[in-house]
Amino acid sequence: MSWKIQIFKAKTKLKHVRYWLEAKVSFAMLGALRLLPMKSAMTLNAKLLQFIGPFLPRHKMVIENLTQAFPEKDNAEIKKIARGMWRNIGRLISEYIYLDQLFDYDPDSDKVGLVEVEGEDIFRRLHAEGKPCIFFTGHVGNFELLPICAATYGLEVTALFRPPNNPYIAERLLASRTTEMGHLVPSKAGAAWGLARALDNGQSVGVLVDQKFARGIVSEFFGRPVRTNPLLPKLARQFNVPVYPARCIRLPGGRFRLILEEELVLPRDDNNEVDVAQSAQMLNDVVERWVRETPEQWMWLHRRWISNSENPSK
Repeated sequence: MSWKIQIFKAKTKLKHVRYWLEAKVSFAMLGALRLLPMKSAMTLNAKLLQFIGPFLPRHKMVIENLTQAFPEKDNAEIKKIARGMWRNIGRLISEYIYLDQLFDYDPDSDKVGLVEVEGEDIFRRLHAEGKPCIFFTGHVGNFELLPICAATYGLEVTALFRPPNNPYIAERLLASRTTEMGHLVPSKAGAAWGLARALDNGQSVGVLVDQKFARGIVSEFFGRPVRTNPLLPKLARQFNVPVYPARCIRLPGGRFRLILEEELVLPRDDNNEVDVAQSAQMLNDVVERWVRETPEQWMWLHRRWISNSENPSK
């Protein structure tokens, strides 16, 4: 066995050990939060992430992304949004524990709870029609509540999601999300077939559209070039199904507003088929509108834009 193979195996083993330790620490922290009342746990974790977030290595990326997206904002405004983003992530992490308690919305009750829904008439109409459609959203607020809301109105949704890199955390997360949210398709090779199969079977699907996709279509986001996954427009073109934007907005007092917008009519080409490139840009425009409204509720953690070393023409 060559020394290169030995080094590779050693690195792989060390990585799995690190993943295991990270998972154990994460599960222990979440277990400790579970001992607290729901509101106290979420508030505590939000304050904790707001404090330690700026000291984490990823914070540099957050500031760079915000500066690129909002060149008109000064340094103080950028830092304020960044702190708000860390607070949002802290709440989101703790909310995984309480998803079944958080979603207290009853469409047949006048009681005001933690969740309010805008677009209820659209949900009811889609249920009555009984036809498949595509829902899309971005990493805004607690986007995990949207599939639960759809299920409340009797809509069966197969959702595409990107599992964490840590396999131990990914396994636990998939188990909990499947219980609360119905069918899930991990974002990896073959994911498109899973969503296509669901649509072919008359089920609706849900897609997060604000992630960088290395082989994606070059479009714009906040006036800068990005690569956008063409999966949603391709599915809409293949199955000729309507597309609906949905998002979650955090409200004061730990409350949420879930918004389902009317159908987004995708552009079509000369053959009257969905234009994939123009549709990808339209999706980016919708997400950008959402992010501009509540910038602290979007995840600025990842490199979304094409770097100067990349060639947008490829």
